[in-house]
Amino acid sequence: MKNSDQTATAAATSSSPARPLRRRFLGLAGGLLAVAGMSASLANVLAGQRLVKPRLLNPCHPGPLPESLRASPWLTGIWQGLDPAQVWDCHAHLAGTGDSDSGIVLGAQFAAPTNPAFYARRLFYMNAACAAPRHGKSASVDENFVQHLLDLVGEMPAGVKLMLFAFDYFHDDAGQPQPDAGGIHVPNDYARRLAAAHPQAFEWVASIHPRRANAVDLLQEAATHGAKAVKWLPAAQNIDPAAPYCDAFFAALARLRLPLISHCGEEKAVSADAVRYGNPLRLRRALDAGVRVVIAHCATKGDDEDFDNQGRARSSFELFARLMDTPQWRDNLRGDISAITLRNRKPQVIKTLLERKDWHGRLLNGSDYPLPGILPLISPAALARSGLLPKEAVADLELLREYNALYFDLALKRALNWRGNRFSAQVFATRAFFENT
Repeated sequence: MKNSDQTATAAATSSSPARPLRRRFLGLAGGLLAVAGMSASLANVLAGQRLVKPRLLNPCHPGPLPESLRASPWLTGIWQGLDPAQVWDCHAHLAGTGDSDSGIVLGAQFAAPTNPAFYARRLFYMNAACAAPRHGKSASVDENFVQHLLDLVGEMPAGVKLMLFAFDYFHDDAGQPQPDAGGIHVPNDYARRLAAAHPQAFEWVASIHPRRANAVDLLQEAATHGAKAVKWLPAAQNIDPAAPYCDAFFAALARLRLPLISHCGEEKAVSADAVRYGNPLRLRRALDAGVRVVIAHCATKGDDEDFDNQGRARSSFELFARLMDTPQWRDNLRGDISAITLRNRKPQVIKTLLERKDWHGRLLNGSDYPLPGILPLISPAALARSGLLPKEAVADLELLREYNALYFDLALKRALNWRGNRFSAQVFATRAFFENT
């Protein structure tokens, strides 16, 4: 997860029949965004800066895809040289409001309009996930969130899957959960149950705070029940990956060969007081312990303290690159490319990732769903102006996003090109890494 333009671990709000989602959103978000100082990209849209399609809300067109889109070369070209059965989106957030038996719990910052910045984000996230109750849909936001995911995956060739993230509570330094300190709690059991119920579409990723007294036991249980990885968002969960209290957990991760997917770089997705915990260099302790580590988003946003150079500020991406180029960690270190196309990423970061062909065998594709469904966050037209995308692809990609945000994210990344450099097929063939084969 990411900064305020990025994260998807936020939760939804259900719209009442008297106040449809669109009217409620515009009435609340229009004022709330100005008051709260939302991210630059959204503020620019509100200020009238140009987008290809000047909208805030995803229209959430019902499927199936129009035949014109199915025939688009930007869609059919995705699968050239790629086996769909190897394509596991390794960064997909599971969210909702807890209006089912999911066990989802919203933190105070997302639960009420008294915290306008996060409340407005919550509306964006759930619009992107097309989860609001409406005609022909369940009254449960939780159920709609999952059903829409199933519909999106169902549009793709058989074999494509999502790795759904659980999300543990923020814990204090005494190891006690603090439900109101974080944005959302998504239980491991909920993610596990969904993967078991829909094995054609989902795998699941556990989230376990290492300060829990039974953290290692919970990790073993998650592995036994098929978890494919563990997800941390250190700044939002109060986890310092460089602290000794992680050692027992790291030893268990290494023994189980279960990857740790950890957010690195700037974090503004939820209220995050411990931003320093997202420094990529803090994961050296896990790597030294033999843990298989995935640095989420390739740390493509923000700056961190450079421990190797008198604590000077360095871009988080530069520190990520330093780790990737450290020989002893090449077997165990990976980066996921979720969120790299967001407007708040510099085009040079994408260009570097495309050019570093020596990294491609160690990059993993993820969508950071539901973020690709938030229309102002990703601009194919801006990417085309930066020379990263053929101009001919923009219209089809914009339309595709309104029907299927997951397909859009995949098609966009497959179309990225810088001076003849594209992401190789192995970046998208992520299954083998998570099955440890």
